[in-house]
Amino acid sequence: MQSLPKSNEPCWCGSEIKYKRCHKTSQRRVVAGAVSPMLTVPDTIAKPSWADGGDLARWNEPRVKSDDVIERMRRTSRHAADTLVMLGAMCRPGVTTDEIDQACHQRSIDVESYPSPLGYPGSGGSIPFPKSVCTSVNEVICHGIPDNRPLAEGDIVNIDVTLFKEGVHGDTNATFYVGAVDPESKRLVTATRDCLLKGIDAVKPGLPFNVIGRAIEQVASEQGFGVVEDFVGHGIGEQFHTDIQVFHYYRPSQSDIIEAGMTFTIEPMITAGSHKVRMWDDGWTAVTSDGRRTAQFEHTVLVTDDGAEILTVPTNQDDHPYWSL
Repeated sequence: MQSLPKSNEPCWCGSEIKYKRCHKTSQRRVVAGAVSPMLTVPDTIAKPSWADGGDLARWNEPRVKSDDVIERMRRTSRHAADTLVMLGAMCRPGVTTDEIDQACHQRSIDVESYPSPLGYPGSGGSIPFPKSVCTSVNEVICHGIPDNRPLAEGDIVNIDVTLFKEGVHGDTNATFYVGAVDPESKRLVTATRDCLLKGIDAVKPGLPFNVIGRAIEQVASEQGFGVVEDFVGHGIGEQFHTDIQVFHYYRPSQSDIIEAGMTFTIEPMITAGSHKVRMWDDGWTAVTSDGRRTAQFEHTVLVTDDGAEILTVPTNQDDHPYWSL
């Protein structure tokens, strides 16, 4: 493992400036900025039940999807993946996460879809989610609310996109570099990507769901990283979240069996330090308890007869962030 320089040593990036005055400053804690008003979606676009202040619809959606639902999910998931690629290209110093949100919102409308996070009901008295995408910077684990804070050189930012189109959801996320990033952050991001891919490789019909968490936890622990336990992957389809839970750590008691035709997300959150979570007062933003950095990657997958098909693959696979690190 490559260690970071001491404060008075030259920065790792080659700037010939002392580390304390160069990239060490980019490791500051994230501070919430101002959140702009919630955007609207035209009435011509089909919306999920919670849009415009409605409630979550809860019904017994089949775990094993019909061929029709699967085909619709393939198309919607591809739109989500294309949107993620576009937003990732915006991750430059000086760009605000609010600008990324506006771009996601407009892209959603352009492809006649609804950005699923927008207005999603909160829990425990928290407000409905006010934005069209989640942007989680540095120590923010997940559900970061876009605001007017500019991204800074050396940041890492996770962008989590979910679209609702043709009556189904497609959900995907990736962690992107903002300019030059320190070696340890790069190692964290790469390991997190590997955790996701190993988790997908573990999917086989007839096996218990806990094989996914075991594969992810093994990769993370071998690299010296932690796995967040408070958030899980989830079933997805006509509902944003169904009753399938995908733990990203090994849980021996989880006996549910993977079946061909199931669709769910795998989305490990991996930390450089403590895996424990602290919540901001907004009721959404989850951060690491020690302020150390965290990364996340996510795919929506379909269980096939002999493994898993990744649904959230973009039109141009060469552009996909999972394979470009």
